[in-house]
Order: sequence, then structure tokens, then C-alpha cells
Amino acid sequence: MGAPFGLIDGRSSRRTAGWATTSRQRSQIAPARYPLLHTVRGVRRQLERTLWAAAFLAVLLAPVLLAPVLYGPRTGDGSSLLSELSVGMGLLATSMLVCAVVLPSRLRSLTRTFGIDGVLGIHRFVGLAVTLLAGLHIVLVVVANPANVALLDVLHAPDRARAAVGATVALGALIALTVLRRRLRHRYEVWRWVHVALASTVLVLSGLHIWWLNHLVRDAAMRALFTVLALGVLVVLAYRWLWLPVFGARREYVVREVRPETSTVSTLVLEPRRDGPRRGYRTLEFAPGQFAWLRLNPSIGAQEHPFTIASSAHLGLWTEFTIRHSGDFTRELRLLRPGSPVWVDGPHGAFTIDLQRTTGLVMIAGGVGITPMMSMLRTLAHRRDRRPHRLLMVARTIDDLLFRAEIRQLQQRLDLTVVELLRQPPPSWTGASGTIDENLLTALLPGKFRRNQLDYYLCGPPALVTDVLTVLDGLEVPQPRIHTEQFDLV
Repeated sequence: MGAPFGLIDGRSSRRTAGWATTSRQRSQIAPARYPLLHTVRGVRRQLERTLWAAAFLAVLLAPVLLAPVLYGPRTGDGSSLLSELSVGMGLLATSMLVCAVVLPSRLRSLTRTFGIDGVLGIHRFVGLAVTLLAGLHIVLVVVANPANVALLDVLHAPDRARAAVGATVALGALIALTVLRRRLRHRYEVWRWVHVALASTVLVLSGLHIWWLNHLVRDAAMRALFTVLALGVLVVLAYRWLWLPVFGARREYVVREVRPETSTVSTLVLEPRRDGPRRGYRTLEFAPGQFAWLRLNPSIGAQEHPFTIASSAHLGLWTEFTIRHSGDFTRELRLLRPGSPVWVDGPHGAFTIDLQRTTGLVMIAGGVGITPMMSMLRTLAHRRDRRPHRLLMVARTIDDLLFRAEIRQLQQRLDLTVVELLRQPPPSWTGASGTIDENLLTALLPGKFRRNQLDYYLCGPPALVTDVLTVLDGLEVPQPRIHTEQFDLV
């Protein structure tokens, strides 16, 4: 997720810990309210999960099931059966392509239901499945009738075949670009727009292939089904690429201040712009651990990047993003002046403590992955939470250990055990060092029965998350208790 994280320590004289509240705010966040909060959000998430699963299943199966009903089973030689199978593969690939387009379109209920890791993981899987099915479709077309190999000659083939070949080539390039992204070392924005261009090419050429093929859309029912799918895709794309950047004016915020923290880190404090002289503010309501995309202008082509919200969910009007300035966009954020507009698309994500009820939390953060943990801890302090929690911070050097001053203050407000682990410790270091292993977690966690009643939140580089998942699996921690978020948008 780029370089999102939060950092507020004792050096900030205006708010030393990031979790000071007014008496009115404290009265609104009494601990007794939160069993109901977890119940309501949990029920809503389960309902949304069911509805989205049903919707995707309907999109996947409707064309495949409808075609045999309309056209009936064919009889004859094996080539006819292969032709039917090729049509089925093509229809399933088309349905999956629709799902692949919808998944990353920033529908908040979707990311809230499955989490950003879940959404992107499903998107990758569906993309690979579309490629496989498209390849099988072409192979079966040729095997059913070897003369169809001539359709691969784009210079002399009919338009329907040219569209199919073009879509297949673009799809292969799309998968290759995704797999090789890190080796190519292109800037994220370059990769993103090439990815969007190739995906649009695949979508348009696939639609033209079906239209020019004609035999499926001749039937009124199939034509109506394809029309519904096409309109659904257009509505989602219009929302993603037109409504959000251009017409989402209510998502405009202004910079209250940019507070330097270190030479490479600063805190961007945003507050909502007034809707009018008598209408007050629209605050950003989020659950601790969620994130948002930031952009500096509402144009379609503007750069935007995701950052975890660092502040407490109960801070009031202000929303804070503490950012390491490691690229052009983040350096531009650092130069913003008070009053500058910033467009916020969020909140997104299911990596939050407000969807589960548990006896305690275990938070394992690598480097900048501490950000969502700080939002959670600050929120828990606001809520006067009394459960025991554990925080394991992993960093390369001691200077990379973030929030140390504030975490010490939070330990006075929470039942919080903190372990700091350095990968490259100095000679004077007396704490944990090296890698996360079973011995370290066994010492940090309670016995087997009690550890299985805790919820585990892992955030950091993919390699770290993978290593910790392996250790937790060895400790027989139940998978439903483990929640992950990785800095990996591809």
C-alpha cells in the first residue's frame, strides 16, 4: 500500500499523543457501546458478503447455463461436442472478465466486505482464470475444426477473429506486465495506466468478438443478458473513472497543517470543507485500520495513492495521514500549504478491529505497517478498552522503530505489552533481534487455549507477513483469527 503510516510522538506540543478528546467525545465513546457496534458492523458485513457472493455467482453462471437451455444439446460427432465446450469456455471467460473489472473498482462495500488483500487476491485469480479459459477456448475451436487455424491469421481473418486474437494478445501482455512489474522497475503510475489501457483493450475487443460472432446475440434472452452485463460494467466504470474523480466534490478536504516529524516523515492533517455557510461539515467516518486514496486534484488523470488513516476513529473533525516521503507524489504532499484542497476516496478495507469480537489483540507490524496498528491503539485508548493486547514491532534499525514515545504513553492507558525486534541491532541493543520465530511468539503469547481466543493483525511487507503466517500456522492459530494487510497493490 505504498508508504502509508502514522507517527505522532511527544515532540508535537499541540497534541502529544494523538488521542486527547473533549469531554463530549469521551461521553460518546463509552465502552458499553462497542458490543453493539461490533454486532451491527458484523451483521452488515455478513449480509454484504452474501449479496456480493450471490451476485458474482449469478454473473459467472448465467451465460453458461442459459446457452444450453436456449440452443439445446447438440448431437453428432465429437467435433460438435468440442464446439459446444469451446463456446462454454468462452462464455465463462467473458463472465469472469466482467467480475475482474468490477473487483478493483473501489466499491466501498466490496473492500469493506472482503478487505483490500482479499479483493486484489480474487482479482489476480480471476485474471489468471480468464487467461486460461480464453486459451482453452481458442485451442478447442481449432481442435474441433483444424481449418479454423486460419482464423489466427489477422491479415486475412474476419473481424470477429481479429478481435479475439487482439483480446488474447492484450490479455497475455496484461498478465506478463503484472508478473514482471518488479523486474521492470517502472513507476507505479506508468504501470497503472498501461494496466488500465490493456484491460480496456481486452474488454472492448471481447465485446466486439461476441457482437460480430452474432450467433449468441441473435437470441433475445442471450442478447438481454449480455446487455445487462455490459450496462453493469459501464455503470461501475463510470462510477470509478467519472463520478469519483470529477463529481465527488463532497469528498474534498482541506489541509489544516503539514507537521514535520523527521527529515523524511511528516503528518498531513486534513479537515472537511464546509458544504455551505449553514450546513456544517461532512466528517470522514472510518473504522480504525482502514485506509483511503488521496489525490491533489479531481481530474481523471490525476495521481492518487493509498494511505492508512493514522488517527483515532474518534478524533473529531480532523483526519491524519503520516507519510514517509519516498516518491514524487509523497514529496508533493509535504509541500502543501494550509487551505490546499485534497480529495479523499475512502474509507476502504476490512483490516479493522470493529468487525470482530475477541478477548484481546495481537498486532505484528513490520516497518511502516505500524500505521493501522496506531489507529487501532489510539481508538482503543479513546474507548478506554480494558482487554490485554500485544504489539510486536519489527524494524531494520533502531531509528526505524516508529511511535516509541507515544506507545509508551499508550501503555499507561491500555493493558499493552510491547516487543521491539531489530533485524540489524546495534551492539548496545538488549531487546529481540533477528527474525520472528516460534520461540519469540510462544514467549509473547499465552497458552494454546487462550491464544486461540485472540485476534491477530499482521501488516507489513509481503515477505514478513508470509513468514509470520507460517509461524502462526505452526502454533495452530485458527485461520479465521488472522487478518492481514500487505503493501502490495499489484
